[in-house]
Amino acid sequence: MRSTILAALLVVFAAPAGLRAQAVESAEPFKVGTFQIDGKATVALVLRDALIVDIGAANAELELSQTYPHLAAPADMLELIGQYEYGLKFRLYEIVNHLVAENRLAGNARADYVHDVGDVKILAPILYPSKLMNAAVNFYTHACEGCTEEELQARTRERQENRGVPYLFLKPTRGAIIGSGEDIVMPYGRDRIEWEVEMAIVFGRAGKYISASRAYDHVFGYMVAMDISDRGGRPPGGYGSGSDWFVGKGHDTFAPHGPWIVPKEFYGDPMERLHQSLVIDGVTVQEARAGDMIHNIPELIEYASSLITVFPGDVLQSGTSGGTGAGRVERATGSGYLQAGETISASIEGIGTLTHSVIVEESVPADLSGAQLPPVESYRRPR
Repeated sequence: MRSTILAALLVVFAAPAGLRAQAVESAEPFKVGTFQIDGKATVALVLRDALIVDIGAANAELELSQTYPHLAAPADMLELIGQYEYGLKFRLYEIVNHLVAENRLAGNARADYVHDVGDVKILAPILYPSKLMNAAVNFYTHACEGCTEEELQARTRERQENRGVPYLFLKPTRGAIIGSGEDIVMPYGRDRIEWEVEMAIVFGRAGKYISASRAYDHVFGYMVAMDISDRGGRPPGGYGSGSDWFVGKGHDTFAPHGPWIVPKEFYGDPMERLHQSLVIDGVTVQEARAGDMIHNIPELIEYASSLITVFPGDVLQSGTSGGTGAGRVERATGSGYLQAGETISASIEGIGTLTHSVIVEESVPADLSGAQLPPVESYRRPR
């Protein structure tokens, strides 16, 4: 016993005399993201929506001072999220506080690991979540696209009286998830492609059967997302005559994410703050606030976790509002669907904006057997 106490005292006295207490607040709010820096995918802090701070390099500089203990920097966003509540959060606070206190963000003293956002390539923040869950038809206005005001009010009253449980579906991750600035590709022959702006909730702690009252304890933060959708359906014949969710949701590039993640402590309650919008070539086609949601975010989390365990880095999208192509919003193209050459931007106030160009896949390999998904025009009448 005496030897144990002596060993503990030796550890205390051997520690650097100036060892600092861990920071408990950040001098500035920040976001986190993944960026291509010097040819590598790099996790970084985002300050003032303009400055990108390489976390690994900033942490190495901080540790040159003996007043900071060693703490391994995260190799990727999944590690950052998993370690955030186990000490990494406070190290990130210390990095921000050091940069601000030492004037390392601007002028001649600016650190060489601080980059302008325009000088780096923005990647999807999480490469890649183990699962991407999406709420379907979770806004009253989306449940009644193209309705008159009277029809919308009547449908809303009916749904409020019988909300049922949420409807969730899965989208692929790798292949579907892209970062801001990457092209959205309309697959060959698939000409009924729609847009949906959504808030993406990023989980920070694992959990199963998470009650709505404890839901935010498991949240790491929030980002902007789009659920791009193929409304062309499947051709007739064969098995199945209903909706094909793999066709509708599963194509490459159909899950834009980013441009970065706002940790929850810097955003607040999304059910009070959420304001999302989507613009195509300068025309606002979607705009909504959280009050239009049928099932709120804590309820979505409770439902999702009653089906499957959620893990750090998993993503749950909360659904979209009215104003999709199904509502036939008029734009310069005169179409209710996306067209090649259009620019689509999705924004959530307090988080950021995703911006993408729309391109079309011009052809498929000549040696396909015919088992591939055919062009919509081959089995549907023209619009």
